[in-house]
Amino acid sequence: MTTGPKDNDFTVKIANVNGTGSASANTLLMKVLFRMGIPVVAKNYFPSNIQGFPTWYEIRANEDGYLARSGRVDVMVAMNAETYQKDQDCVAPGGFLIYDSTWPRHRILDRKDITILGVPLAQLCNENFSASRARILMKNIAYVGVLAALLDLDMEVVKALLTQSFASKAQLLDANQLAIDLGYRYAKEHFDGSLPFRARSSDKTDDHIIIDGNTATGLGCVYAGATLGAWYPITPSTSIMDAFRAFCDQYRKDPETGLTNSCVIQAEDELSALGMVLGAGWNGARAFTSTSGPGISLMNEFLGYGYFAEIPAVLIDVQRCGPSTGMPTRTQQSDIMSCAYASHGDTRHVLLFPANPGECFSMSVQAFDLAEQLQTPVIVVTDLDIGMNDWMCPDLQWDDAYQPNRGKVLSADDLEKMEAFHRYIDADGDGIAYRTLPGTHPKGAYFTRGSGHNMYGAYTEDSTEYREIVDRLLQKWEAAKGFVPEPEVHYSEKFRSGIISIGSCHDAVVEARDRLADSGVHLNYLRVKAFPFGARVQEFLDAHDRIYVVEQNRDAQLRGLLLLEARVEQATLVPLLHFDGLPLNAKFLVDAINTDLSKGKAA
Repeated sequence: MTTGPKDNDFTVKIANVNGTGSASANTLLMKVLFRMGIPVVAKNYFPSNIQGFPTWYEIRANEDGYLARSGRVDVMVAMNAETYQKDQDCVAPGGFLIYDSTWPRHRILDRKDITILGVPLAQLCNENFSASRARILMKNIAYVGVLAALLDLDMEVVKALLTQSFASKAQLLDANQLAIDLGYRYAKEHFDGSLPFRARSSDKTDDHIIIDGNTATGLGCVYAGATLGAWYPITPSTSIMDAFRAFCDQYRKDPETGLTNSCVIQAEDELSALGMVLGAGWNGARAFTSTSGPGISLMNEFLGYGYFAEIPAVLIDVQRCGPSTGMPTRTQQSDIMSCAYASHGDTRHVLLFPANPGECFSMSVQAFDLAEQLQTPVIVVTDLDIGMNDWMCPDLQWDDAYQPNRGKVLSADDLEKMEAFHRYIDADGDGIAYRTLPGTHPKGAYFTRGSGHNMYGAYTEDSTEYREIVDRLLQKWEAAKGFVPEPEVHYSEKFRSGIISIGSCHDAVVEARDRLADSGVHLNYLRVKAFPFGARVQEFLDAHDRIYVVEQNRDAQLRGLLLLEARVEQATLVPLLHFDGLPLNAKFLVDAINTDLSKGKAA
């Protein structure tokens, strides 16, 4: 079920060319809606080159707070001649297309079921700005003025945001304000009352912020106590380390010396970056690396080493389209399996799956605690949609009383009282041995081995001694089920059908469940937050005869992981797969589930 646009419920999509400065204009528009109290989310579809290729920016305003893509376009601003036809085709029936009418564009005027509005944006800017670069940049700002008039945006909010952005640059402030006014006046004079829907001031964004997942992750790493970040630049994760460095410069300053108490290192490759993180973790620092799918592939050897030698480390994997180089600036959830079992031999890694920037912040903190409690690498598996797009989320909660959980670390007093310390002895029977930090006490010294070792840390190729270690690692894996976050579970009614999903699929699933419920289809829902799967996941599987597994990859990786790691019949899990590189929308799910249900009724 799809509803049409109405006040505070519409989608605007802007087609432009990479490198023309449209990002500032588009972000301004999104922030105006947010400042007006209207829930909003933005999706930026940009190419993996520097300049000249098509780019799109999609803004959804929704009074009910749905934050997934709407699956429709109500207003298209077509600024790229090369994509006019494609842009026109994606406008929903009854929608509106705005284009630069400075030059005739006869081929876009052939749809009778939409309203086409021409605005001479280039002409307006050519007449009012002399510099060629300014004409290009201000043309984008001018269409914000057009939209402000058509959507009835609060111009005081627009002015306040411009002032905030260019407070120290009076010339730029004046130029941007002029461009806004040019577009606004033209629209008011020529299209008064053209749109049947408006943006009305609301209060739905109180106690919320706009933030992208990579920025939230960088802040979470600072909050968790991380002091070292090592990485090799890769889209779409690089901005995590940029944010981490910036926050360290702000919050990790020694008050006496003014020096920053942190270290950010760009390594020669991803494998080296993880090696640095493992070295720092072994030494007692909280350390992490950020990467994407190709980086995870390169890090496999050190991931196995961290697992077998039991060294804390945190990895942030911002997934993108693969395989190989794939589409670096498109989103997917295609690293689930590669992260879960990364490296050769019998390895399993703890994974956390945030669904939004707020959880990127909180799960980054959890990841460092888990890595030290379990003495193992922990991977936060996010994606480009969360990481690089602007999301509305509740204010991040910062608790000055937070104390990192370092797990089983022996102090100098502990070691002094011991007759001898052996690194891999399981004294408590939970699979987790005690560890020491270098320099704590002479008794705490031990060899760290990636080769076969026994419980005393000595080299071995003895079958029994080797099995004691790997069996204990499996016992620790089972214990991890009690440490990781519980899944989010919603029962509408105790029907025998449900949905299981993960990460950034969440908002589309929430909206789809509501749409289906309106038509009498009630589905229970479980969102996986972590791997290994705990008892509540198994309970959900046991309680349902048919479960739709929603994920954004071709090969049903979450479904495969459930079949491998839980007790469930293959026929119970119905894959619903979205993997074209664009974020999931609720319409896709509603249509797919209704189609499946109709097949069942027909049978």
